[in-house]
Amino acid sequence: MSAVPTTSQQGTRTLQEVRNPAPREASLPVVRASFFDLQGFELMQRVAKMFASSPLVPEIYRNDVASCTIAINLAQRLNADILMVMQNLYIVHGNPGWSSKFLIASVNTCGRFESLRYEWKGKPGADDFGCRAWTVEKSTGERLNGVWVDWKMVKAEGWSKRSGSKWLTMPDQMFVYRAAAFWQRAYAPEISMGLSTAEELADVIDVAPDGSVRVTTESLRAEMKRVDAEVVETAAAPASAASQADPATGEIHQQQSAPAQSQQTPAFDADAFAERLEACTSLDVLDLAADEIRDCPQDVQELLREVYHRRRQELTDQASGQQQAEPQRQAAPSRRRQQMNFE
Repeated sequence: MSAVPTTSQQGTRTLQEVRNPAPREASLPVVRASFFDLQGFELMQRVAKMFASSPLVPEIYRNDVASCTIAINLAQRLNADILMVMQNLYIVHGNPGWSSKFLIASVNTCGRFESLRYEWKGKPGADDFGCRAWTVEKSTGERLNGVWVDWKMVKAEGWSKRSGSKWLTMPDQMFVYRAAAFWQRAYAPEISMGLSTAEELADVIDVAPDGSVRVTTESLRAEMKRVDAEVVETAAAPASAASQADPATGEIHQQQSAPAQSQQTPAFDADAFAERLEACTSLDVLDLAADEIRDCPQDVQELLREVYHRRRQELTDQASGQQQAEPQRQAAPSRRRQQMNFE
């Protein structure tokens, strides 16, 4: 027995459809992941939570829903796979950057150009040895040449001077990556959306707009010890030279080796170190300076620790006073408005 339409003229619904209606979700519009739509944003968050809980994503995305959400947005804009974007987006010096192989693959598969090719010049090892990327635009047949990247540029920019630089161990591969990045930035910047490559970010130091450089406490301690050693060495050098000169003629004589006890190190200035602790204006700087107390002479360590604890208590009290004063400043305008409304 065939289903009997409820509307004979239009035939839009059958008796079977009336008896077994489709679920409500089937009639809802399709939801697209988006930042600026409530349902779309909820969908994006659900997808991001799934990726954040997966062990297959890179470490920086695990248990980080916000970073996964941004990666999903980048994948949508690039029309690329989400996991592929996560696996090729790196954080170097606090800045995001694409892997060079990902950008090369994006250019080769975008459909506008032939596959990237590379042209070499010069003698290996010479300053003029280098590489440039080129390809042909499919719509016009025009050859598009990139910028030459040679050893002269590498040395001038200081790319090979950084510790662990790949320019010293795999220079040919680095030439290919840098030439491809320059070509992509010149002819198809929309593919990288303004982001540099991870290899480029690793070759430079991240400097903030105000001129500051991000450092760690370990690097500060190492640098301070190096500077202290240079100061001691510089202070001891004039005294050593003066002891070798003849006061009458000024002639330098060969100095015989002296007993070890005759070589005296400069006396430790406890007062100067205490003034340095008193001059600290933040808890982080004070704690960093206090780490050096253990290297001071034993007879002054107790005194310097007292200065450290007293200064730390002062800075802590100042910070607490500022936090208590902030709500009072915010409450003052509201009290004035209430008085005005009452009047």
